[in-house]
Amino acid sequence: MSRLENVELTVLCLIYHNNHYLLQNRIKKDWHGYTLPGGHIEPGESIVEAVIREMKEETGLTIANPKLCGIKQFPIKNGRYLVFLFKTDSYEGELVSSSEGKMYWIHKDELDKVSLVEDFKELIKVMLDDSLNEFQYVIHNEKWDVILK
Repeated sequence: MSRLENVELTVLCLIYHNNHYLLQNRIKKDWHGYTLPGGHIEPGESIVEAVIREMKEETGLTIANPKLCGIKQFPIKNGRYLVFLFKTDSYEGELVSSSEGKMYWIHKDELDKVSLVEDFKELIKVMLDDSLNEFQYVIHNEKWDVILK
Protein backbone atom coordinates (compact mmCIF):
# COMPACT_ATOMS: atom_id res chain seq x y z
CA MET A 1 0.00 0.00 0.00
CA SER A 2 1.42 3.35 -1.05
CA ARG A 3 1.65 6.14 1.49
CA LEU A 4 1.61 8.72 -1.27
CA GLU A 5 -1.54 10.62 -2.13
CA ASN A 6 -2.51 13.58 -4.27
CA VAL A 7 -2.68 16.73 -2.17
CA GLU A 8 -3.75 20.23 -3.13
CA LEU A 9 -1.98 22.78 -0.90
CA THR A 10 -3.43 26.18 0.00
CA VAL A 11 -3.24 28.91 2.64
CA LEU A 12 -5.67 31.28 4.39
CA CYS A 13 -4.74 34.15 6.68
CA LEU A 14 -6.61 36.08 9.33
CA ILE A 15 -5.26 39.63 9.32
CA TYR A 16 -6.63 41.44 12.35
CA HIS A 17 -6.42 44.84 14.06
CA ASN A 18 -8.40 46.41 16.95
CA ASN A 19 -11.08 43.65 16.97
CA HIS A 20 -11.51 43.95 13.18
CA TYR A 21 -10.89 41.09 10.75
CA LEU A 22 -9.88 41.64 7.13
CA LEU A 23 -12.40 39.70 5.05
CA GLN A 24 -12.89 39.24 1.35
CA ASN A 25 -16.37 39.27 -0.13
CA ARG A 26 -15.58 36.35 -2.41
CA ILE A 27 -17.37 36.49 -5.76
CA LYS A 28 -16.51 33.05 -7.12
CA LYS A 29 -19.37 30.56 -7.19
CA ASP A 30 -17.53 28.06 -5.00
CA TRP A 31 -17.22 29.14 -1.37
CA HIS A 32 -19.16 32.38 -1.98
CA GLY A 33 -19.45 35.08 0.71
CA TYR A 34 -17.24 36.86 3.23
CA THR A 35 -14.14 34.86 4.09
CA LEU A 36 -10.43 35.10 4.70
CA PRO A 37 -8.07 35.84 1.83
CA GLY A 38 -5.84 33.04 0.61
CA GLY A 39 -4.81 30.87 -2.28
CA HIS A 40 -2.68 28.06 -3.61
CA ILE A 41 0.91 27.23 -2.75
CA GLU A 42 3.03 27.19 -5.89
CA PRO A 43 5.30 24.21 -6.63
CA GLY A 44 8.59 24.61 -4.77
CA GLU A 45 7.30 27.57 -2.72
CA SER A 46 7.53 27.47 1.05
CA ILE A 47 4.25 27.57 2.93
CA VAL A 48 5.17 30.81 4.72
CA GLU A 49 6.30 32.42 1.46
CA ALA A 50 2.96 31.41 -0.06
CA VAL A 51 0.86 33.08 2.63
CA ILE A 52 2.94 36.28 2.40
CA ARG A 53 2.61 36.29 -1.42
CA GLU A 54 -1.10 35.53 -1.40
CA MET A 55 -1.85 38.30 1.11
CA LYS A 56 0.07 40.79 -1.04
CA GLU A 57 -1.78 39.66 -4.19
CA GLU A 58 -5.26 39.67 -2.68
CA THR A 59 -5.06 42.54 -0.17
CA GLY A 60 -2.14 44.73 -1.21
CA LEU A 61 -0.73 44.32 2.31
CA THR A 62 2.71 42.98 3.15
CA ILE A 63 2.28 40.79 6.21
CA ALA A 64 4.98 39.87 8.72
CA ASN A 65 5.26 37.12 11.31
CA PRO A 66 2.37 34.95 10.11
CA LYS A 67 1.64 32.38 12.80
CA LEU A 68 0.49 28.91 11.78
CA CYS A 69 -2.64 28.35 13.85
CA GLY A 70 -4.32 25.33 12.32
CA ILE A 71 -5.06 23.14 9.33
CA LYS A 72 -8.29 22.62 7.42
CA GLN A 73 -8.69 19.52 5.29
CA PHE A 74 -11.25 17.76 3.20
CA PRO A 75 -11.34 14.93 0.70
CA ILE A 76 -11.16 15.60 -3.03
CA LYS A 77 -11.26 13.20 -5.94
CA ASN A 78 -8.20 10.95 -5.64
CA GLY A 79 -6.74 12.84 -2.71
CA ARG A 80 -6.97 15.55 -0.10
CA TYR A 81 -7.22 19.36 0.00
CA LEU A 82 -5.10 20.96 2.75
CA VAL A 83 -5.41 24.56 3.91
CA PHE A 84 -2.71 25.93 6.20
CA LEU A 85 -4.33 28.50 8.50
CA PHE A 86 -2.33 31.55 9.54
CA LYS A 87 -3.00 34.72 11.50
CA THR A 88 -1.15 37.99 11.97
CA ASP A 89 -1.65 41.51 13.21
CA SER A 90 1.60 42.69 11.64
CA TYR A 91 1.24 44.26 8.21
CA GLU A 92 1.98 47.36 6.18
CA GLY A 93 0.84 48.86 2.91
CA GLU A 94 -2.34 50.13 1.37
CA LEU A 95 -5.40 47.90 1.28
CA VAL A 96 -6.64 46.96 -2.20
CA SER A 97 -9.11 44.43 -3.55
CA SER A 98 -8.49 41.80 -6.21
CA SER A 99 -10.40 39.88 -8.86
CA GLU A 100 -11.21 37.36 -6.09
CA GLY A 101 -13.40 39.92 -4.27
CA LYS A 102 -13.55 43.22 -2.42
CA MET A 103 -11.74 43.52 0.92
CA TYR A 104 -13.45 44.86 4.07
CA TRP A 105 -12.44 45.41 7.69
CA ILE A 106 -15.30 43.85 9.71
CA HIS A 107 -15.57 44.22 13.49
CA LYS A 108 -15.74 40.79 15.11
CA ASP A 109 -19.07 41.72 16.75
CA GLU A 110 -20.54 42.56 13.32
CA LEU A 111 -19.81 39.21 11.65
CA ASP A 112 -23.46 38.14 11.91
CA LYS A 113 -24.43 41.16 9.77
CA VAL A 114 -22.54 39.98 6.66
CA SER A 115 -23.04 36.91 4.49
CA LEU A 116 -20.20 34.67 5.66
CA VAL A 117 -19.10 31.53 3.82
CA GLU A 118 -20.88 28.51 5.22
CA ASP A 119 -18.08 27.21 7.45
CA PHE A 120 -16.59 30.54 8.59
CA LYS A 121 -17.56 30.20 12.25
CA GLU A 122 -15.90 26.78 12.58
CA LEU A 123 -12.88 28.05 10.65
CA ILE A 124 -12.36 31.11 12.84
CA LYS A 125 -12.89 29.01 15.97
CA VAL A 126 -9.95 26.77 15.04
CA MET A 127 -7.81 29.81 14.28
CA LEU A 128 -8.54 31.62 17.55
CA ASP A 129 -8.89 28.76 20.05
CA ASP A 130 -5.44 27.59 21.17
CA SER A 131 -6.91 24.23 22.20
CA LEU A 132 -7.86 23.48 18.56
CA ASN A 133 -5.54 22.67 15.66
CA GLU A 134 -7.61 21.04 12.98
CA PHE A 135 -10.79 21.54 10.97
CA GLN A 136 -11.64 18.38 9.08
CA TYR A 137 -14.50 17.49 6.78
CA VAL A 138 -15.33 13.79 6.67
CA ILE A 139 -17.96 12.20 4.49
CA HIS A 140 -20.35 10.01 6.43
CA ASN A 141 -23.45 8.51 4.75
CA GLU A 142 -23.00 10.94 1.81
CA LYS A 143 -23.08 13.91 4.20
CA TRP A 144 -20.13 16.20 4.94
CA ASP A 145 -19.53 16.39 8.69
CA VAL A 146 -17.20 18.85 10.43
CA ILE A 147 -14.78 17.62 13.06
CA LEU A 148 -12.76 20.11 15.10
CA LYS A 149 -9.71 18.80 16.95
